Order: sequence, then structure tokens, then C-alpha cells
Amino acid sequence: MEIIDTHTHIYSKEFDGDRREVILRAKEAGVAAVILPNEDSKSVDALNGLCDEYPDYAFPMMGLHPTSVCDDYRRELRLAEAALGKRTYCGIGEIGLDYYWDRSHTGEQREAFAEQLKWSAAMQLPVTVHTRDAFADVFDIIYNVGAENLKGVFHCFGGGIDEWREIQAITTFYIGLGGVVTFKNSTALRDALREIPLERIVVETDAPYLAPAPFRGKRNEPAYVRETVKKLAEIYETTEEIVAKKTFQNAMNLFQLPVKIVND
Repeated sequence: MEIIDTHTHIYSKEFDGDRREVILRAKEAGVAAVILPNEDSKSVDALNGLCDEYPDYAFPMMGLHPTSVCDDYRRELRLAEAALGKRTYCGIGEIGLDYYWDRSHTGEQREAFAEQLKWSAAMQLPVTVHTRDAFADVFDIIYNVGAENLKGVFHCFGGGIDEWREIQAITTFYIGLGGVVTFKNSTALRDALREIPLERIVVETDAPYLAPAPFRGKRNEPAYVRETVKKLAEIYETTEEIVAKKTFQNAMNLFQLPVKIVND
């Protein structure tokens, strides 16, 4: 069984004490590759350093996270755009809108999101979209930029049927599912999955955040993506192997990683 963790922050300080062991456990769990989204200029060196250390395993994205959008966001955008010209990135991310933690820079967030979507369209790179309490604005901006020129994933999808139907209309977008789908109180998400085909799903951890049951409350890590695969197999009444194979292929189709597919 091979799995791609399409969203993990294992370059962050939470893994400084045992990063090698975390990657070893991930490989032992069948994780064939990990995709690392950037946060802001302070995370770039750690992100790139880890990808240089594991060039056939860890693949970087570049972008400005919405919660990092502050008064100096234009400088941050310039730095991110410059970084895109210095090495190969598999996507633009993590970008989007987050109105949950702080609403003092919502206008700046919208501007930053729109600009980074334009990079995606120009460079033909997929985007990883973060959205919290901001679905309507996210969709508006995607359509304003031009949904027909974009592709990507709605990371950590926690919406319901209405949000899915909006995403469904943008046929080049997937949803990313992680530990949240294993939570007992995620009934709206599981209800939405009745309409969502496996062909539109990729799996992720968002490590160190949102560890799945039975690890909820602990530091998350890529190996735990197996719990998401297990839960999806239960929901779709199929095998873990089928879920892993399909989501692996979806991730490859979207991100075009240089990872050999051996599970056909």
C-alpha cells in the first residue's frame, strides 16, 4: 500500500527532536511521499532544507498562509514570488482565507489570495486552499480570477454538502481529507461524503495538527494518514488498498510528483 500525504508541516519546530524517526515511521506505514506547504518567509529555509535532505520523498510548495497575512503582506508576497523562481515547487500553497482566528486583515487576505491564484494560473501549478469561515469569499475570488485556469485541493475540507456541490462544479479541484473525518462529531462531513466520489479525494495529515482518532490530542505525523485511509475504506465500504491506490493516483494527477507508481 502506497499513500501520499498531500499536506504536512514536518519541517516545523514540533519535529526538531525526532524528524528522522517521523519520516522512517511514515515510510514504514506506506507513505511514499509527503507534500510540504509553506507558511511565510520565516518557514522557507526549514521547508527547503528538509526537501533538500529528502529530495525523492519530500516535495515543497510555496505560498503565503492566510494567518501570516499582516501589515507587511506585500513584502511577504514579493519574497514568495521570488522564491518560486529559484527552485522547483510542486504547487502554490498554503494559501486562502481564514476569518476564524483574526478578522483584522480580511481585505489583505483577499488580495493576497487573488494574487497567488494568478501565479497558479500563470505557472500552471496546483493550489492548496485553506479556508475557515470564509467559503463564500474563497469561491468568489476563485471565480473572479478564473476557475477554468485553476486546479488544486481544498485542504482539510470540513464543509458539508453545499460546499461540496460548489467545489464539484470546479472539476479541476479535489478535497483533502485528514484526521477530522475520523472524529465522532464530523457528521456533516461524513454526510457530504455520500455524494463525493473517491475520484475527487486526496488524503493528508496537516501534521502536527488534527491528529486522527485514536491519536486525537497528540502531535500528528504522516504515518497517521493510515487512520484516514482506514476510515474512508469504512465509509465507502471498500478496502484500504483501494482507497490508498485511488487517492495516490489523484495526488499524482494533481501534483505531478516524480514518484514512481508501483501500485497499479
